[in-house]
Amino acid sequence: MTRSSRIPRSEPARQQTRRLMLGLFLWGLLVGALGYFAEERQSPESPPQSPTVVVALIARNAAHSLPYYLGALERMDYPKDRIAIWCATDHNIDNTTAILREWLTAMQKYYHSIEWRPLEEPKSYPGELGPKHWTNGRYEYLMKLKQAALNFARKQWADYILYMDTDNILCNRQTLRLLIAENKTLVAPMLDSQSAYSNFWCGITPQGYYRRTAEYFPTKHRHRLGCYPVPMLHSTFLIDLRRVATKKLTFYPPHRDYSWPFDDIIVFAFSCKVTEIQPYICNKKRYGYINVPVKPQQSLEDDHLNFVHLMVDALIEGPVMYPSRYVYLPPRHPDKMLFDEIYLINLVRRQDRRERMLQTLYELKIDAKVVDAVDGSALNSSDIKALGVNLLPGYYDPFSGRTLTKGEVGCFLSHYFIWKEIVDLQLERSVVFEDDVRFEGLFKRRLMRLMEEVELVELDWDLIYLGRKLVNPSQEKEVDDVRNLVIADYSYWTLAYVISLQGAQKLINSQPLEKMMPVDEFLPIMYDRHPNEEYKKHFPNRNLMVYSVSPLLVYPTHYTGDPNWVSDTETSTIWDDDSKKTDWSGSQKTLKDSTDTRHAMRSASRDEL
Repeated sequence: MTRSSRIPRSEPARQQTRRLMLGLFLWGLLVGALGYFAEERQSPESPPQSPTVVVALIARNAAHSLPYYLGALERMDYPKDRIAIWCATDHNIDNTTAILREWLTAMQKYYHSIEWRPLEEPKSYPGELGPKHWTNGRYEYLMKLKQAALNFARKQWADYILYMDTDNILCNRQTLRLLIAENKTLVAPMLDSQSAYSNFWCGITPQGYYRRTAEYFPTKHRHRLGCYPVPMLHSTFLIDLRRVATKKLTFYPPHRDYSWPFDDIIVFAFSCKVTEIQPYICNKKRYGYINVPVKPQQSLEDDHLNFVHLMVDALIEGPVMYPSRYVYLPPRHPDKMLFDEIYLINLVRRQDRRERMLQTLYELKIDAKVVDAVDGSALNSSDIKALGVNLLPGYYDPFSGRTLTKGEVGCFLSHYFIWKEIVDLQLERSVVFEDDVRFEGLFKRRLMRLMEEVELVELDWDLIYLGRKLVNPSQEKEVDDVRNLVIADYSYWTLAYVISLQGAQKLINSQPLEKMMPVDEFLPIMYDRHPNEEYKKHFPNRNLMVYSVSPLLVYPTHYTGDPNWVSDTETSTIWDDDSKKTDWSGSQKTLKDSTDTRHAMRSASRDEL
């Protein structure tokens, strides 16, 4: 057929074809879009559940620390339905069993499961000389308990087991998550104490005993941060049970080649060695605290007092310990330690210090009267003159060269008004605390024993320093027949002291407001140990009888340069000129010196394993 003979399509037919093709195209787009949006609407994969953990809780005579241990455990930021509690207690002479039963009953609905193994009798081990004495029978039973907890975790197909001694308080709520994230077979959080003691060793002798190494203190003091291999972990650590090597890890019986001391932590260290499991200590964060163990001959009361001081130290830097909400905590009954009055000087605007000190004193069972300090920064020159205050002629700070600050005026007046009250009320002996003090261990017992000895030998005294900065420690002589007491030489600070009625009267009689200087410079003048002869000429009756405890019972909470250091005396303005501001630069009084370093080293050598 020739081209001219073809029959042409009509216009309506062509339009119909185009509409059909367009419709098919649009339909395809619609189907594709529906498929795309259907895919987008599909739910993403849900996140995996947290690994399962068994917490091994083994307690004996731990009633003093258990409320805080359990409080930290229940506050841990980890799903409780992924945690099983394995709990055993035995040979108790306190109410540890009752506390655990109370807590486990309240918490059983939250945790995945609870295994409870109490042993009510006997109360002691054969041959045991006291509740803090460790016999071979006690070591063996503890190893068996730890092994039973490990067997339980394996039977439950748990991913991890966390061992936590009941005097270890994990205040950091993220501790468990942080340890798991380290991805180690065996890892522990480094725990803080009041001494060189912690829950790891950096060295171990061929006989299995502790060995001092150069790495220990830099790790303990967090001068180096990280997760470090160590030969020994104890008290609190996490084991990853998913690792093949842990199948042969044991606590009991000791390995057939074991010849080291019969001690649960050393037996475990040897087991790690033969199974080629490397323990790690992690100090990247502040995780919590460990109580320094008392000596075998000491009592449960000593252990309790150690823990109280650990707890009040935590109030200074944190993290703070909180008791369980599900355990009854008996109230404390503070007293005045046989003194007529105990004063606590605090600026109203330093509410944080007031609360910390009151909580600290309550925990130490010390009843104190709060005295609102004179706020020097709120005084103008007219106020100071109206109080009868005048500067000691020729006084300048021995380090910075500046004259008296308003903060120092307020500090002096705060102490002066207490001395006046002591005289007005005829109080025979009193204690004065400033609000930035840290108490040494067994503070209350040591102070009361000291005062008993002072009274027994009928010592003539006016003031006894409890805390100060020593300037010439080598020049101080011990007092005969009174332990831990020296004749005070030139000192700085008025952190804490005991003062008699006679002493307060002598200080008032010297009329110090008319010739004021810092109170910690004034006191050495009154006991005739100040090196500046010109200052002493203004105070003819320098017969104050002053002593000091040694070693000291009180230290500052912070020193110059510490992150939270604040001084209301050093940072102020000149006493008679509001325009001249002062700061601590140039003053050495608030720096930590070699005396404090020696004290720290004495504590380390005494308490370190």
